[in-house]
Amino acid sequence: MKGLTVALAGLVACAGLIGCAGPEAEAQPETPAPDRFYSQQLDWQACGDPKLDEAGAQCANVSVPLNYAEPQGATLTVAISRLAATDPAQKRGVMLSNPGGPGGAGLDFMVDVSKAMTPDVRARYDLIGMDPRGVGRSSPIKCHWPVGVGLQSAGVDAAGFAESVVAQGDLAARCVATEAARLPYITTRNTARDMDVIRGIFGVDRISFYGTSYGTYLGAVFTQMFPERSDRFVLDSAADPDNYGTVGMMQAMGPANEAALDLWADWVAARDGEYHFGTSRAQVRGAVQDLIREAADKPIRLGEYEIDDHWLPLVLFVGLDSPQQYGMLAGQIRTIADAAAGKPVELDKTLDATLGYALKARPEDNSSQMAIMCGDVATPRDPEFYWRNIEAARPAQPVFGAFTNNITPCAFWAPPAEPTTVVRNSVPAQIVQSTGDTRTAYDGAVNLHKELSASRLVTLQDVPIHWIFGRYQNACTYSAVNTYFRDGTMPATDITCHAD
Repeated sequence: MKGLTVALAGLVACAGLIGCAGPEAEAQPETPAPDRFYSQQLDWQACGDPKLDEAGAQCANVSVPLNYAEPQGATLTVAISRLAATDPAQKRGVMLSNPGGPGGAGLDFMVDVSKAMTPDVRARYDLIGMDPRGVGRSSPIKCHWPVGVGLQSAGVDAAGFAESVVAQGDLAARCVATEAARLPYITTRNTARDMDVIRGIFGVDRISFYGTSYGTYLGAVFTQMFPERSDRFVLDSAADPDNYGTVGMMQAMGPANEAALDLWADWVAARDGEYHFGTSRAQVRGAVQDLIREAADKPIRLGEYEIDDHWLPLVLFVGLDSPQQYGMLAGQIRTIADAAAGKPVELDKTLDATLGYALKARPEDNSSQMAIMCGDVATPRDPEFYWRNIEAARPAQPVFGAFTNNITPCAFWAPPAEPTTVVRNSVPAQIVQSTGDTRTAYDGAVNLHKELSASRLVTLQDVPIHWIFGRYQNACTYSAVNTYFRDGTMPATDITCHAD
């Protein structure tokens, strides 16, 4: 196995396609962009998007340097939206945002988040949505991948892992072939610099911020790079800045998703008359694991799609990030199991969307996700590293160990242009986190809380939800967020909330 995977990795990574890893760049002092970027006048227009237009938002394009170290060179366009403060007399500033990903388009994000805000919070802020550089309308990275995402399971055996090594190397090579000149600059640090340019354009000394998932990492990086420009920051479902990237952050998802799978299996077992996977957690889990092995032996044909052991765990992963989706996921797995048994099935819209995105890159691939993560953090390049971790994880993580420990395109990427940001500061921030989060594990929020020494941690106990404010109604957490945004008051100590 070792000889096979190393040979495959060497073939893809070191044959002139991408280049082999070198030392990480040394830290460089921050150099502000020229005044012409901070003083540009924006041309606000209708957004041309029904969701934004119906909410009364306006959109504009911001010009930013591709490379802040060479601001006289090429530029990128960053698209932003604005929902104006509802009471100019109470307005205190602007609130930027990020929905996660990385690679998530955020132009319409604050339309959803604003619905969780109390009227006195909406009165105080212009809410700014943004497609980060390389994403959506913001000079998007386009690697023309045949699949939608750079994350997949390694499968059930060594042969499946070898397939992943080749597939992930191919995705990296496609990005270099189409986007080599821009890839080094599609990073979180540069997005933070873009945010500071946007701050300057609005003429404010400091910005407030709401971010969820990866957006919490972006927010934390901004507080480290621009502490004097940071106002009220809420970090919802927080990424651990010390563990960020496609290795540590992904590995932390393994136990959390296995635990969420247990809860889902309990829910399904209680409804065996509808889903027919068994009447106990063990029976439901056994049925799922049998289905994955079956998909490895023979891909499951479902309409235009073939689902194998690389992609079936991804369907589970997508469905487990909220208990509100348990019924949807159970129906999807029932459909896949029936298709595997040769029964006639009808493909529902949500499963069609998941498979269309993952297997066919519809409506488009999310290569910007890997561009950002690979550009932020260097990752191990030896396939044997990943194989050892996969095999070590399988006993305790039979469904997700091969997914959360698998090799990614970052193993075949050029080294980051800048060192990874070390977050250690005393900028006030409110961190909101559920203990059962399947995307950003709870321990990561605890660590971020430690590294942001003036922060408070608001814990939502025993709920497996990712992204709380604006997605999962909870009076306790919503009150904490709205109070902080309204008057800057955080809880005197960390607090624990419970489901309503």
